[in-house]
Amino acid sequence: MRLDHKNTLRIPAAIGVLLAGAAVAADFPNRPIRLIVPQAPGSASDTVARLVGAELVQQLRQQVVVDNRPGGALMIGMELVARSVPDGYTIGYAPIGALAIGPNIVRGLTFSVLKDLQPIAHTTTGSMLLAASPATPFKTVRDVIDYAKQYPDKLSNASSGNGTPGHVGFELFKFMTGTRIVHVPYKGGAAGTIDLIAGQVQLMMESSNSMTPHVKSGKVRGLAVSTPTRSPAFPDLPTIAEAGVPGYDATTWTGIVAPAGVPPAIVAKLNLEINRATAMPSLREKLMAIGSEPVSSTPAQFGEFIRRENAKWADVIKRSGAKLD
Repeated sequence: MRLDHKNTLRIPAAIGVLLAGAAVAADFPNRPIRLIVPQAPGSASDTVARLVGAELVQQLRQQVVVDNRPGGALMIGMELVARSVPDGYTIGYAPIGALAIGPNIVRGLTFSVLKDLQPIAHTTTGSMLLAASPATPFKTVRDVIDYAKQYPDKLSNASSGNGTPGHVGFELFKFMTGTRIVHVPYKGGAAGTIDLIAGQVQLMMESSNSMTPHVKSGKVRGLAVSTPTRSPAFPDLPTIAEAGVPGYDATTWTGIVAPAGVPPAIVAKLNLEINRATAMPSLREKLMAIGSEPVSSTPAQFGEFIRRENAKWADVIKRSGAKLD
């Protein structure tokens, strides 16, 4: 810095921008924040979003209003976030389907999740459960693979719909095992689970949160979990990778994003407070109870994670030919 001829202090432009950004962040938020959830009330993502949002109220000392915008394979809600004013007052709670699967299976999108959304923080990871109908003889993943190879297209797997994590996660399973199993999409996980219990379909991959009661009651048979490490809820249940498919990983996850262009100081403040929220013991306990493991990240780390996941599932969708209804 230097003094001009009038002896007034001249601040370099870059420092001025930093000071202005710090001032904006210090005052943020001074009104309620809208948290857009691209799924219906009561869905898995909605449940997690409301738990995280409630803790953020305490951290930010400002109301966090959940705004459910389901439809379009989660793309309606994400587009609304992308088109919002980039001031930090509209953010989105995004599951894997919104940032890594939907963008690669929905045709004609007018926005890009990689360019038009600003990663804020990775919040949770979760697992899916590979389950078999009790009407089948399958006790292990190897039993399924051996039967499917001997009898191509004789087995069917349910999912909660085309383009869902359970759908593409099973497509990855089939690709990695070289098996042919018929996909049967349902309009929601509950309907698919009913037919799995009844033996109308033989297999299903669905969120551990949804499947846990049915496995514990004996209505369906849990074979393995989709994550690289075992689930605390089922410590005796192997991972799919352990059970005969080395390298298999279909971890589910959620995170918070905002429109691209939010001032860096506000991004940093939101990231700090979200990470503080997910580290709170009370919130961690609630999330773990429903099968979600809290995580933390920087915005850059979350952005790189989204890019890797997006590329991974784009490849699976392309090779499988998965399409929406």
